[in-house]
Amino acid sequence: MAECFVFDITESLLSKLASYVYEEASRAYGVYDDLQGIKDTLSIVKALFTTPLAVRTLGSSLFLNFNLERWEFVRDHGIWNLKQEKDDILPALKLSYDQMPSYLRHCFAFFSLYPKDYGFTGVEVFNLWMSLGLLRSEVGSQKLENAARLYIDELHSRSFLEDFEDFGKLYCYKVHDLVHDLAQYVAKEEILVVDSGTRNIPEQVRHLSVVENDSLRDSLFPKSSRLRTILFPTDGVGVDSVALLDVWIARYKFLRILDLSDSSFETFPNSIAKLEHLRALSLENNRRIKRLPQSICKLQNLQALTLRGCVELETLPKGFGMLISLRKLFITTKQSILSEDEFASLINLNILSFEFCDNLMFLFRGAQQLKSLEVLLVQSCRRLESFPFHILPKLEVLFVIRCEMLNLSLNCENPIERLRMKFLHIEECPRQQTLPQWIQGAAETLQTLLISNLYSLEMLPEWLTAMTHLKMLHIVNCPQLLYLPSDMHRLSALEHLTIDGCSELCRKCEPQSGEYWSFIAHIKHLSIGETREGKLLFQMQKKIRLKLQDLQN
Repeated sequence: MAECFVFDITESLLSKLASYVYEEASRAYGVYDDLQGIKDTLSIVKALFTTPLAVRTLGSSLFLNFNLERWEFVRDHGIWNLKQEKDDILPALKLSYDQMPSYLRHCFAFFSLYPKDYGFTGVEVFNLWMSLGLLRSEVGSQKLENAARLYIDELHSRSFLEDFEDFGKLYCYKVHDLVHDLAQYVAKEEILVVDSGTRNIPEQVRHLSVVENDSLRDSLFPKSSRLRTILFPTDGVGVDSVALLDVWIARYKFLRILDLSDSSFETFPNSIAKLEHLRALSLENNRRIKRLPQSICKLQNLQALTLRGCVELETLPKGFGMLISLRKLFITTKQSILSEDEFASLINLNILSFEFCDNLMFLFRGAQQLKSLEVLLVQSCRRLESFPFHILPKLEVLFVIRCEMLNLSLNCENPIERLRMKFLHIEECPRQQTLPQWIQGAAETLQTLLISNLYSLEMLPEWLTAMTHLKMLHIVNCPQLLYLPSDMHRLSALEHLTIDGCSELCRKCEPQSGEYWSFIAHIKHLSIGETREGKLLFQMQKKIRLKLQDLQN
């Protein structure tokens, strides 16, 4: 470990600098005071290395910082003199936090709304920050996603995030437990996690996260209208009382975020239209709701609507095309035909998801383009037969998971020119015996290709090696796949290759002895026949799939 290595060097240097010979020599050459300063700094470094996380976070903030005053500021900071109790925030973490830009400190505090060890995806954190107006963009609202990514990258560079998996537009990560403690510490009185032990919610609280059903008492919640956020981030914890919803809607008229995930009410109040400042609304995994009030279409400022897992929802409300600010829409519905005019009216729609829409045979059959759509997720739509690539000119990310009737090559036998696709995930589509030809249209853009559970897949096409920007290729559970393209060495940008659940192909790719080893030996990160259970990528994929396995029976 690098931490141990640096600790050993620090110990050795401190030992030498403390020796009589070094002290006398430093006095003779007039550098005694400088030497004492170096000793003080090394002592701090030694103290830091009791916790590797503290080393990484503070080290990241000082990395490539050659300003002597900044190092002396860290060395002389009074925080090192504070008495440290067992469960106190590590001084090095607090000091790293204090050196963040103010906008980043504000965003960071909102990680405290989620439980420890929570697996984050970029979308949910972006929704939170966007809805609360925390993102600064120099180029207008269309670039807010880029601003959020810059914030995340900066937190990652400071080692406040861990288990980071990067797929470009998609990424996932966790927050270290000690960093989560820091987020709770700096959140102070404005952010509160409500559980069964909560006896009082102060009036100054503006953002709530409810993690236990036992805490859902109307008398507990503040009478003030200051509340801006209500979240239910824990599986199985949600609202089952429409009366309580009515109270919240009437009382908290300035709400920006209302996340009612895992709730179980049958009807949604018509009064929802009163929340005219609402930016994000989630009814995810409500398995009882059948209809939405048409008044929901009056939420002109709504930017994110999540209906995924609403398996009894009969239809989308008429007039939802009036939600002109909508950027993210996640749908589960029993509807068989979609109103293409309504979708075409959503001119700012950036992310669209259809999941467990069992009656859909076609997404869109007309010619109206969804000109702003960049991310499309289609999961467990059993009757879906074809895809409308011609109306998705800006599509960059595509997930296709468990669509038994879908033929991705249907009506797209030839390459589609000038595709912008960067990320493609195809899983459990039994009609696919090879990859569809249209992918060739993304030869200059595709960076990530994930192929999973394609039990009929027999070959990878030779044109795959023309993907000059492909960085990550995962091939999992494709037992009929026996061969790799002969020109794999042409994939010069490929950095990550995973092959698992393909017994014969794994044998051919064994290090040194496999006949394909020479094809792939140049790739930096190889995983051949290794389990994925511990990988955050695998955890993210599980999170993307709804926990509705009983519907598959």
